[in-house]
Amino acid sequence: MSLADAADAAEEAGLRYVNDAMPGISRRRQGKGFSYRHPDGLLVSERERERIEGIVVPPAWTDVWICPDPDGHIQATGRDDRGRKQYRYHPRWREARDATKYDSLATFGRTLPDVRARVEADLARRGLPEEKVLAAVVRLLDETLIRIGNDEYAEANESYGLTTLQDDHAEITGAALTLEFGGKSGTEFDVVVRDRRLARIVKQCRDLPGEDLFQYVDGDRVIDVTSSHVNAYLREVAGPDRSAKDFRTWGGTVVAAETLVGLGTSATKREADNNLLVAIDAAAERLGNTRAVCRSCYVHPRVPEAYVTGSLADAWRRARAAPRLSRGEKTVLAVLEDAEERV
Repeated sequence: MSLADAADAAEEAGLRYVNDAMPGISRRRQGKGFSYRHPDGLLVSERERERIEGIVVPPAWTDVWICPDPDGHIQATGRDDRGRKQYRYHPRWREARDATKYDSLATFGRTLPDVRARVEADLARRGLPEEKVLAAVVRLLDETLIRIGNDEYAEANESYGLTTLQDDHAEITGAALTLEFGGKSGTEFDVVVRDRRLARIVKQCRDLPGEDLFQYVDGDRVIDVTSSHVNAYLREVAGPDRSAKDFRTWGGTVVAAETLVGLGTSATKREADNNLLVAIDAAAERLGNTRAVCRSCYVHPRVPEAYVTGSLADAWRRARAAPRLSRGEKTVLAVLEDAEERV
């Protein structure tokens, strides 16, 4: 979400868009509890203290900033015991963000054929330049829906995503590329992709010096690929608001839609509810998420709605696979575009 979009979302929710660079309330240890002071050093009122305690800022957080405005979209920030910055948002902001986080998925679906065409072109480059290796990572992201990963999380938790994979996580046998590694939340991945060109590129990356699997060559330097590299590539080829997460959201939504189509129409509400759970679970298994996270973050709510009303089955009957879009993807795009027209 861009800064302008975030400010608009805050305004629509009746909130003020804020950040912790603004003057705020500080928290200081006092006895067995804390004192809270305004920027001018004055203690907060009893009413303000009740609001602050309702935010439930963890006692272990340091560098705590608390918004003096009860309608600020961020209510508090701080650093956890690993030094990571954490946020406490206003409940209405979370509701507004949840309502808008899927808004651009149809746009992503429309641009996906062009993204895949660009990836194909970059995979055909000679050597191991940055564009070629990033295209290989994006192809794997598109095919497997594996998290993109980040170095800090990999180091702290010994769990991996695409950009943090090590050489020994990959095995290449002919056209088959096998990725075997531990992911977030203890999920074990054993993924096989059959793509001779992709397998060859990954093997070339693995043969470079160093333990990291994905690296590119720039002159006489070998440079590790990071999630920032991949997201910058996606912004260039797909648009300024795109990121690796869009592939997982799109993929999770398509898996759920295809599962629902396969289950067929339901005769009762109970059967429909059960089928929706089966579809969410199928997407969660593919993504390596829990059911709750998948339903909240990775399956567009219009797809379950379309299943219940019967419009998902109608979209499937009309859909035909197109260049660089499967029939399931065309079905999802039709459902999302229909929802856009009705807004």
